[in-house]
Amino acid sequence: MTPARPTVRLHGHLDEPAELTVEQLRTLPAHRVEVSFDCLTEGEQRHGYEGPALLDVLLAARPRIDFSGRKQRLRFLLNVVGADGHRAVVSWAEIDPDFGGRRILLATSMDGAPLDAAGPQLVVPDDHCGARYVSAVTAVWLGPLGGPVQPAG
Repeated sequence: MTPARPTVRLHGHLDEPAELTVEQLRTLPAHRVEVSFDCLTEGEQRHGYEGPALLDVLLAARPRIDFSGRKQRLRFLLNVVGADGHRAVVSWAEIDPDFGGRRILLATSMDGAPLDAAGPQLVVPDDHCGARYVSAVTAVWLGPLGGPVQPAG
């Protein structure tokens, strides 16, 4: 019996939610980044990653965001979950070209080795701390941040 390939579930405020394998992620334009970051358990890490930009992955799923203006985009967040339960939050503004425009990847290979068996990895190249590098990503949720509850009165 062939083991199941890991998938990434794209869900939330999307017109076309999807479950994608690493192989399917490779059909999107790929970018390569060389990074170094501090890992709490293993010290300084240096790796080369390749894969699609998280923005491209989400745009292919058709986010339900009004792109005609700018301010309304600022309230959207991404919750990225790994197979081990590790979670990281990325704001839409970080990846939106009108704001931070950061090329955050959903990497399909690390140091030239494919991540098909493990699943893709979230790569946040400008982070000095490796805490938002989520291995074996299983889900990416997109949704708006709710406002604080207003007291009655």
